[in-house]
Amino acid sequence: MTSSLNAERGLVVSLISHGHGPWVQALLQDLARLCGASVSRVVLTLNRPEAEPQAPAAGWPFVLEIRHNASPLGFGANHNRALRGAVEPMVCVLNPDVSLLGANPFPALCEAALPADVGCAYPEQVDDRGQLQDSERELPSPAALWRRRVLGHREHRVDWVNAAFLVMRRAVWDALEGFDEGYFMYCEDVDLSLRMRLRGLRLHKGAARVGHVGQRDSQRRMAYLAWHVRSLWRLWRSPVYRQARSLLPEGTRGPHTIGAP
Repeated sequence: MTSSLNAERGLVVSLISHGHGPWVQALLQDLARLCGASVSRVVLTLNRPEAEPQAPAAGWPFVLEIRHNASPLGFGANHNRALRGAVEPMVCVLNPDVSLLGANPFPALCEAALPADVGCAYPEQVDDRGQLQDSERELPSPAALWRRRVLGHREHRVDWVNAAFLVMRRAVWDALEGFDEGYFMYCEDVDLSLRMRLRGLRLHKGAARVGHVGQRDSQRRMAYLAWHVRSLWRLWRSPVYRQARSLLPEGTRGPHTIGAP
């Protein structure tokens, strides 16, 4: 149960571990050290059997709920279950491979997420060398993927943002009904971003910077690559994707008939 004191602080964080124990421990310690005044509750989902994190000597400054899955669930399903029934006014989806770089990003991100026309706020992401990560992307059409992956062209529009670190009003999360669980892994953040934008909501980069390892499993492991391809195929056939093409600037839409009626 969330105490009234914690509810007043008003931010719940959903964090999933799939064998990421050391990263989760480090991130929770950073949250406790830097963000105790901002975070009221953390829901940690252990997607496969692993040891629970160790609390600091003074205890956690937020409510820590730990959930054990009997069998692994997908990215979206885990976050949806963690945030279902949340009473806090703000919710956060957070990856275990994020580092806070010695600062509390939540005040700036919560402020950025508050306006009625904002769907979510997100921080700038850098890798372990301080290089800017490509967390902001164009609509992943086949042509855009070809330009990016094969031709090496840089992207210049922000049609969607990755879900490594998203902060939003709970009212927005509830209205969208969270992630589409039809995506087991990959493209659920594309779909969520597009559904926000189709409702006229902006994706707002807040004045915060975090580190993000970015594992890129789909580039190294065949099972993850297969999930990625299946998710892209599902996205391209979805009504959300077809409707989202209307958001593109004139002259950049081009012909595209995958899944067209």
